[in-house]
Amino acid sequence: MKSQDITPKDPTNNAIIENKELNIWEALIPVFALVAMLFYNVFFVFGDDALSGSNQFILILGAAVAAIVGFFNKVSYKQMLEEVTENVKSTTGALLILLMVGALAGTWLISGVIPSMIYYGLQILNPTFFLVASVIICAIISIATGSSWTTSATVGIALIGIGNTLGISAGMTAGAVLSGGYFGDKMSPLSDTTNLAPAMAGGELFDHIKYMALTTVPTIIVTLTIFLIIGLNIDTNGTPDISDKLQAIDGAFNISPWLFSVPILVIILIVKKTPPLIALLIGTLLAAIAAIIAQPEIIMAISQTNIMSFEAAYKGVMKAITVDTAVVTSSLELNDLFTSGGMNGMLGTIWLIVCAMVFGGVMDAIGALSRISKALLSLATSTFGLFASTVASCLALNVTASDQYLALVVPGKMFKKAYQDRELAPENLSRTLEDSGTVTSVLVPWNTCGAYQSGVLGVSVADYFIYAFFNWISPFMTLLFAAFSIKIKQLQKS
Repeated sequence: MKSQDITPKDPTNNAIIENKELNIWEALIPVFALVAMLFYNVFFVFGDDALSGSNQFILILGAAVAAIVGFFNKVSYKQMLEEVTENVKSTTGALLILLMVGALAGTWLISGVIPSMIYYGLQILNPTFFLVASVIICAIISIATGSSWTTSATVGIALIGIGNTLGISAGMTAGAVLSGGYFGDKMSPLSDTTNLAPAMAGGELFDHIKYMALTTVPTIIVTLTIFLIIGLNIDTNGTPDISDKLQAIDGAFNISPWLFSVPILVIILIVKKTPPLIALLIGTLLAAIAAIIAQPEIIMAISQTNIMSFEAAYKGVMKAITVDTAVVTSSLELNDLFTSGGMNGMLGTIWLIVCAMVFGGVMDAIGALSRISKALLSLATSTFGLFASTVASCLALNVTASDQYLALVVPGKMFKKAYQDRELAPENLSRTLEDSGTVTSVLVPWNTCGAYQSGVLGVSVADYFIYAFFNWISPFMTLLFAAFSIKIKQLQKS
C-alpha cells in the first residue's frame, strides 16, 4: 500500500541489527513498558487528548527504557543515536507531505473547493448508500493514484464533511474512507508498499498483485456488505432536510462546479506520477488563485480588511496556508466543519511521528526488533504456523517500530528463507506482508500511518478503528486461506 507516498531510496537495503546477547524477555521489556504507559495515559488520564502531546513523550520514555536495555547489553549510545537518525531521516518526505496537506486543506477551504464538494455531494449521496459509495469512490481514486494518503487528504476530507451533515458519525465515514483507500492503495502498481512487499519476498510485482487479489477481493466484498447493512439500518431520522445547510453553504461561499478543476488536476498530476509533494504544492497554489478569484469576501474577512488588494490577498492566503482558519456560516454545524488548522494543524501529528521514529530506532539498534521476529519465527511448526507467525510479526512491528515500512522489511527479510524451505512461492509471503503489515498500520495511533490519517481526517483512531473493516479483516482473511490451504502457491520445480 502506499501509505507514506515517499519511498526510501532503497528499502531493500534497510539493515536489521542483530544483538546476540539480547534475549526475548529483554527485547520485550520496552514493549511492555510502552504499552503499559500508553494504556494508563490514554484510558485513565488524557483520553483522546493524549495525542495532543502526552503520548509523544510516552514514546520518548519507551525509547529511554529500550536504551537502558541496550546499555546493559553493550550497545553504544552512538549506535542508538545513528539508528534513530536514520529512522527520522526516512520519514522526511512524509513529514513534508503532512505540512503540505495542511496547507492544501486551508486553501481548499477558503477557495470553496471542499464546500463545493459538500454542497453537491449532499444532493447526490443518499444516507443509505453513502458509506458504500465512500468506499468505492476512495478505492477508485486510490487505485489510480497508488496513494491512500492522497485519497484521504482530498476526497476523504470532503466525505467526512458530507457524512457529518447527513448525520453519519465521523468514525463511520473515516472507516469507509480508509477501507476504500487502503484497498486501492494495496492493489495499485503505483503504490510504494505494493512494490516493496514483493521486493522483500523475492517475487514479481504483477504476480504479487494477482495473487493478493485472492484475499483482497473477498475482504472488500465483506466490507461493502457490512457498510450496506449499516446504511440500511442507520438512524438518520429519515431523509434529512438539508435545504438550510445548502443555503448556509451558498450564502458563505460562491459555489461553482468549476472549482472541481483544482482537485481533478491534482489527481491527474499524481496519476502521471508527479511526485506527491509537487502535486500537493501545485494543488495548494491553484486553490489559492481560485480563492482570490472566486471568494474575495472570504479573503478580505480573513485578512481583516474591507478592500481587496494584493496585500489583503497575500495575507488571507498565507494565513489559510499556515494557521487556523474558520469560515462562519448561518449553520452552527457547518461552522465546526469549515475550519482548517493549516500547516500549524499538522505539527502535533509530525511531533508524534518523530517520537515514534525515536522509539523504533532505539528498538532496532539494540536488536529488539530482530529478536522478537526470530522468536515468532521459531513458533512456526507448520505452514499455517508460518503464516500466523508472519502476521504476528507484522502486527508487532506496526506497534513497536511505529512504521509500516519496517513492518514489511523486517518480517520480509526474516521469513523469506523459511517460506523457501517449505517450498512456498514468494507470493505467499508478499501477500501476507501486505494483508497484515500494510493495512493494519493505520489502526495504531502512534504509527506513522495512524497518526497521519487521524490528523488529516480529524478523527481519532479509537473512533474509526472498528469501522475500518477492510483493515482489520484483512489479516484474518489471509489466516483463513492458510488454515484451509486455499490457493497456497507452491514453488515451481525447475
